[in-house]
Amino acid sequence: MTALEFAVALAAVAAGLSVTMAAAFLIQQRTGNSGWIDACWTFGVGLVGLVASLPLNGGGWNARHVITAAFSVLWTLRLGSHIAVRTLSIKDDPRYAKLIRDWGADAKRQMFLLCQKQALVSIPLAFAIYLAAHNPAPTMRVQDWIAVAVLLIAIGGEALADHQLRMFQANPENRGQINDAGLWGWSRHPNYFFEWFGWLGFPLLAIDLSGSFPWGYASLAAPACIFWLLNYVSGVPPLEEHMLKTRGEAFRAYQRRTNAFFPAPPR
Repeated sequence: MTALEFAVALAAVAAGLSVTMAAAFLIQQRTGNSGWIDACWTFGVGLVGLVASLPLNGGGWNARHVITAAFSVLWTLRLGSHIAVRTLSIKDDPRYAKLIRDWGADAKRQMFLLCQKQALVSIPLAFAIYLAAHNPAPTMRVQDWIAVAVLLIAIGGEALADHQLRMFQANPENRGQINDAGLWGWSRHPNYFFEWFGWLGFPLLAIDLSGSFPWGYASLAAPACIFWLLNYVSGVPPLEEHMLKTRGEAFRAYQRRTNAFFPAPPR
């Protein structure tokens, strides 16, 4: 891969994500439900990643093309459908709704800018898929199979966490209570943890320790980016702020005994 090919691919990924999040903004404005922003983001990153996985210059498919394409589709359908179903059941996402209230008369412009910021910070994610697919190593290595295991564990763990939360919320007796059963007793955000964990798989596919594909190291930006987003920007902070307002001391007690992100036995 030449520097020009690297730059062109990076620009194409950035453009695809920008268009996707512009569409997310229009959908949010039309429906009034900001939950669709996250759904569009998921489908957008997955679609751009899938396209990035395709063989270049008419070349044939190899194992890494198949793996990255398959996991792009699997991740997108599982997470995207989960968010879409959740969005259909609410009038608005409380995290975005608070931002809209705080922005006041400038909300429309700020929402568009926020969507474009989401596109910008998502570039490392989709680009990591591209780099993983186009690692020129001729055969599957041990670290490639470890990557497949990481991706499967991540998707399965996140699906299990979401299922446990849905079952808890479906029980009327749990209304107003804190879910600390199953994976939620080990982490306050096990779904976020497994989301981050899955992005470790693409650097494993992309990086060649022999040094024959130095571009692959750029894929490390993906797990670093998603960790930052989930722990410091759009994941844990606004959700925990909402939970503290709605659950009060019960959630503070949950915070004291349960790790925020990395799973560990309850204290």
